[in-house]
Amino acid sequence: MSIIIPKLTVVGAGPGDEDLITLKAIKAIESANVILYDALINEALLKYASDDAELIFVGKRKGCYAFQQEQINDLIVAKAKEKGHVVRLKGGDPFIFGRGAEEIDYVREFGLETYMVPGISSSMAVPAYQGIPVTKRGASESFWVITGTTKKHQLSGDVSLAAKSTATVVILMGMSKLGEIVKIFSAENKQDMSVAIIQNGTRDNENVGIGTIGTIEQIVAEKQLANPAIIIIGDVVKERAVLSTICKEVARG
Repeated sequence: MSIIIPKLTVVGAGPGDEDLITLKAIKAIESANVILYDALINEALLKYASDDAELIFVGKRKGCYAFQQEQINDLIVAKAKEKGHVVRLKGGDPFIFGRGAEEIDYVREFGLETYMVPGISSSMAVPAYQGIPVTKRGASESFWVITGTTKKHQLSGDVSLAAKSTATVVILMGMSKLGEIVKIFSAENKQDMSVAIIQNGTRDNENVGIGTIGTIEQIVAEKQLANPAIIIIGDVVKERAVLSTICKEVARG
């Protein structure tokens, strides 16, 4: 009789394109007894799972939670003790607004071995696929990555600080707060600052809107942009026209 060793591996699935996942992540998926996966992952990645693996969707779609976070934490522990290796498959990188660290902290209290496989973050990969570098000499010396919605469902106060800087600002989960974001940047006299909004980044159904702080809300309405999307604000957005053709050719291989 084999001994069950309960363990958790938190795995980053990347921004959406099936090919943007690491070899280490695929190996973790292949070895999993149970996979708890989120809504933002590309479900094509589940083909790497063993035929015997139990696959459980625990994500959120359109504000509807399959499981609350506390339930997910308890499920990880229960399944690990029952079956052994649990993979928690999350979109992007689980340590960038992905609650991966919270889950690891929780299960360690129950004696589980824990491992982390980083993923490619949408905060950099999604702009890159559109030929937008988050930094470029002469355009941006740094960048902020900010959550658009805090635990209290409010816009992060860091957006106001970022708006005062010359850095590129990347906002995740911020579409519902777009009006507030526009007001904050307008108050800094940045109505002409370039903005890109990218929905379903790196996927076949990617949708993009390009404008300025002053025009982006109208563009969002015209192009019917919605979550999941990221917002990129800064002069680097102007680089898209130069780089997009090159990036698309590389992606085609």
